[in-house]
Amino acid sequence: MKSYEKAILALEDGRVFRGSAMGARGEKDGEVVFNTSMMGYQEVLTDPSYKGQIVVMTYPLIGNYGINSEDVESFRPHVEGFVVKELSPVPSSWRQEKALEEYLQEFGIIGLQGVDTRALTLHLRSRGVMKGVISTTDMDERSLVEKARRSPGLIGRDLVKEVSSNSPFAWDQPGPWDAANPFLPPCGERPERPYRVVAMDYGIKYNILRKLVNAGCEVHVLSASSTPGQILEMKPEGLFLSNGPGDPEGVSYAIETLRALLGRLPIFGICLGHQLLGLAFGGRTFKLKFGHRGSNHPVLDLATGKVDITCQNHGFCVDIDSLRGKGLEITHINLNDQTLEGMHHAELPIFSVQYHPEASPGPHDAHYLFSRFIRMMKEQRG
Repeated sequence: MKSYEKAILALEDGRVFRGSAMGARGEKDGEVVFNTSMMGYQEVLTDPSYKGQIVVMTYPLIGNYGINSEDVESFRPHVEGFVVKELSPVPSSWRQEKALEEYLQEFGIIGLQGVDTRALTLHLRSRGVMKGVISTTDMDERSLVEKARRSPGLIGRDLVKEVSSNSPFAWDQPGPWDAANPFLPPCGERPERPYRVVAMDYGIKYNILRKLVNAGCEVHVLSASSTPGQILEMKPEGLFLSNGPGDPEGVSYAIETLRALLGRLPIFGICLGHQLLGLAFGGRTFKLKFGHRGSNHPVLDLATGKVDITCQNHGFCVDIDSLRGKGLEITHINLNDQTLEGMHHAELPIFSVQYHPEASPGPHDAHYLFSRFIRMMKEQRG
């Protein structure tokens, strides 16, 4: 049932949005960002890359198909808060296990409904994403704005340590949807002997692990703080660098680890992993005005001229000019703002993309990237 208890979202620039509470009660600060996806709200909620952020969904009706345990991307939601125009009062799906509001309550996620999310999104596009506070307990606007201004934000923070696994683990679960779909081509040729891959967990999503298994990998997940020695001790044939939250420059230990491994084995990175790779090669990153978050971002493959429809979730980007003279070549460009979306090394078996190929919004535009990773490891086997 829809709740009419009051709640407020206050931004650091003084703008305030009032609505009704949903989910848990309390107060949380975070960077306020927007996502343009029309569906996939539970994947958004459980993506560890959203740690430290209050997410605004631009699609007006959210929660209409409830929550199920198959489509989550990690063991719990990671958003600091969740803002929607309208929470569906009657979720309906044969796969539904619980309602969205029940799920938010279960994990202590504060939500806000009844907000003009169009006005809020336009404000963030115009002024840029900014710090905010969402509250069901403090109704004093001036107090909340001041709390937002004093909140830590994302710059320089290491949020990876808050979402990365503490212990190594193996993943052998394939994607049930791929296996059940006779019309969907495999990501790569399944080898008789799987390729042993270490996946660095900077906040890794489950579907990435499933795609690696489907492509023919034996996957071992290690913590973001793992040393080069601990990684090489696993005797991997390839290294995968995952997505994750926050400012890549705040994860200095991961950058140093990657520098020590460049040229030692094939490497494939996505999202934060892509940014960390750019920094490991001596490049720079910068913060985007309002980031890329959604399931419909066009990306140009410079080698083929093909445009992929991609899923994205990042607020930082690798500076193209900073990569000059580093041996890296640009492979993909974002057609909305011409920022970097992919790169590879001219000589070493290393490549990365800024977007999320495992999310399949195209739906199959980016499967070739997993096949490419397999081919690189196959060539290294000789």
